[in-house]
Amino acid sequence: MGKKVMLITGGAGGLGVATGNKLKDYKIVVADYSDEVVNKAVEEYKNNGFDAVGFKSDITSKDEVKSLIEFTKKQGEFGGLVHTAGVSETVHDVDKIFNINLKGTALIVDAVYEIAEKDSSIVLFSSMMGHTIPPNDKYDEALRNSLASNSLDIVKEFVKDDSSIMYNFTKRGVMLIVADNVMRFGKKGSRINSISPGVIMTKMGLKAAEEHPEIINQMLSMTALGRTGEPDDIADVVKFMVSKESRFMTGTDILVDGGLIPSIKKQAKK
Repeated sequence: MGKKVMLITGGAGGLGVATGNKLKDYKIVVADYSDEVVNKAVEEYKNNGFDAVGFKSDITSKDEVKSLIEFTKKQGEFGGLVHTAGVSETVHDVDKIFNINLKGTALIVDAVYEIAEKDSSIVLFSSMMGHTIPPNDKYDEALRNSLASNSLDIVKEFVKDDSSIMYNFTKRGVMLIVADNVMRFGKKGSRINSISPGVIMTKMGLKAAEEHPEIINQMLSMTALGRTGEPDDIADVVKFMVSKESRFMTGTDILVDGGLIPSIKKQAKK
């Protein structure tokens, strides 16, 4: 038997590459937004002895996502999906944040369900900031149904034009997608979970730190482990999440933030 196939969206980005580097036992499908970044990532993988192929895909396009999944299916037995693709609040565009982070996630989950197999594992990327948004029937319904025509407008009633708040809302939405799909995937013997990174020093994280140094410094002072995270801190957890060692774990979110969210919640109660 050949290697199982692991699809990594955002596969040319910091967290995508860090994760892929931990998964040498798989054939890796690198998916990202441009041929240039995809080809560069695939070349680096191959130079390091990995079995890797690439595919350019816009995850906000249903047709392109469908083509990506069809390409992935042709590569061999499906082992799982690591969906790192997303944007931060630094894009300063609430519509774009919603469409990429949430609608894109909904599209990829629906599409990958068609090729999900027994013992495959789906890992979606949420964020520690998703844990700061409380439950609410109205916006939770919109977050759960992000492909509906009115979902963005409903969420914008709450976030207005604040890109940071929209980012937080979309990451709560990712966790809701996991909860809503766990039974469906479970019937195929497939698992679906999310991971919520804290402040991680990827290119995206560094840009956020440059734009809001005071916020990053405050977060750092409240982090139990006293440091920001590195991509490998997340990649090692994802490696566990797709492995057989996590075979009875599904429908949950793993918070990997160095202990920041407990501090934030404790502070909020004062």
